[in-house]
Amino acid sequence: MKNLFDVTGKYALVVGASSGIGRQFAKALAEQGANVAIAARRVERLEELKAEVEAFGVKCVPVACDVTSEESIITCVETVKKEFGRIDILCNNAGIDIFNDFFTYSTEDWDKTMDTNIRGMFLMSREVGKLMKEQNYGKVINTASIGGRFASEGNIAYYASKGAVVNFTRGLAADLAPYNVTVNAIAPGVFDTELTHDTLSTPFGQSSLQRVPMKRFGEDGDLDGILLYFASDACSYCTGQTIFVDGGLTMLL
Repeated sequence: MKNLFDVTGKYALVVGASSGIGRQFAKALAEQGANVAIAARRVERLEELKAEVEAFGVKCVPVACDVTSEESIITCVETVKKEFGRIDILCNNAGIDIFNDFFTYSTEDWDKTMDTNIRGMFLMSREVGKLMKEQNYGKVINTASIGGRFASEGNIAYYASKGAVVNFTRGLAADLAPYNVTVNAIAPGVFDTELTHDTLSTPFGQSSLQRVPMKRFGEDGDLDGILLYFASDACSYCTGQTIFVDGGLTMLL
C-alpha cells in the first residue's frame, strides 16, 4: 500500500530552525526521510541540530539566514538550491514575540515584529516560490498561531502579524496553485518553546492552560502529524488552509 505521507527523498528548507517548533519540524521531516536545509541567524545552534538530523540517515545543510534581510534570504535560497538542486518543502517558521503595553509599544518593536513574522515570510516565499514554479511542484507550510484568530492585551504586533500570516497563506495559495504548489498554515496553541517558556508560569500562562479543553500545553511531536500531511502528497488538493493545533482552545466561545 502506498504511504501517502511519505517524504522520503524530498528536499526541505526549514526557516527558523535553531529552536522550538522549527527545530522539531526539521527533525520530524528528517525522521520520515526528507533531506533538510536548516536556516536561522544562530548558526552555532544549527551545527548541533545538523548532527541530530543526519542521525536519521539524510543530508542536512545548515545555512545562516536573517529573515529581516532580503539579501540574506536570497543568498540562503541560492545556497540551498546549489546544495540540493531543488526545494520541495518550505517551512516558514521564523518568528518573534515582543510583549509591551500598547501605549508604550515602540515603533521599533512593531517594525521588528512585522519584518520577522510577515515580511520575511513574504520574501522567503517569493524566492522559493520561483523555484517551485520551475519545478511545477512544492509544499509551503507557514507557521501561524492561535493569535491569528484571537488576541489579548499587551502583544499588539504579534497578533497583527499572525493575523496577516493567515490571510497571506490564502493569497499565496491562490498565486501558486497553477504551478502544483500547495500553501497551508499550522496554527499552534500554547507550546512550551524558547519563545513562550518564560510566560507559561505567569498568571497569563496559567489562565491560558485553564482554557485549554485538553488541560495541557502542546508538547514535542504534537505538530508532526499535520506537518507531514501538509508536506506530503497526501495534501494534493488542500491549499489555502490554516489548521489550529491547540488542544481545542480555539473551538470555545
